[in-house]
Amino acid sequence: MAPLEQWVRRLGSPWFQEASEHLQFHFQPIVQLSSGQVYGYEALVRAQWDGYFFGAGALLDAAAAHGQARAFDALARRSAILQGYPKLGADQVLFLNFAPGVIYNPDVCLQTTYAACREVGADLSRLLFEVIESEAFPDLRLLDRILERYRAEGAQVALDDLGAGHTSLTYLTELKPDVVKLDRALISGLHGSDPRVPLVSALVNYAHDLGIRVVAEGIETAQELHLITELGTDLAQGYYLGRPVPQPVGLSPQGAAHWTRP
Repeated sequence: MAPLEQWVRRLGSPWFQEASEHLQFHFQPIVQLSSGQVYGYEALVRAQWDGYFFGAGALLDAAAAHGQARAFDALARRSAILQGYPKLGADQVLFLNFAPGVIYNPDVCLQTTYAACREVGADLSRLLFEVIESEAFPDLRLLDRILERYRAEGAQVALDDLGAGHTSLTYLTELKPDVVKLDRALISGLHGSDPRVPLVSALVNYAHDLGIRVVAEGIETAQELHLITELGTDLAQGYYLGRPVPQPVGLSPQGAAHWTRP
């Protein structure tokens, strides 16, 4: 971020320090398409200050403007574990976002994450750490070290936005994540005669050939849900299946009906 731009953004976010002391998380279900069971929940950071509500984008921008990106990323990860893990159902997985660009040394930077896991008695096999930084990944070697550090503790790892941004097929072949998420631009409005269908099918098959499970994001209609199931996607997430809420509550009624219809 250029110094002048950073200064302007800092002036425009005087709320950041106080708001970051009151982080709260909403949880959105991620559904196993073969069964309709909730596989897990993604923890999405929120904050309130002086009657205002701030989402993840505003918080991350303000953290960068205040030179607190690294500290905020660690704080959000720790808070997500402390707030979210105790709310999981049996065997459900907690998806945790992180920006790898702020982790300069995995052995040092991830200690607060593991301390939070010990505090709530978390089974690390039920945590999945998801790379969210799509604009400027760190070098591939560092990213591999970060993901391997998580794996060494027993956790799963995921890459976001396949088919858009910087999550390319190269990252899949080099990093072999446990899970990859299809970019929502590939899914929005998808229908049977859509020219994106062959692309989605090819991406799903390629990931499966590498032993990687696939999540379709942004599911907002029954048609999209039906089609991505036919294409072999493993998991799905979106407003049709459930919105982010403070307490995990399972599938939406319309989502649940998809698996209960005769």
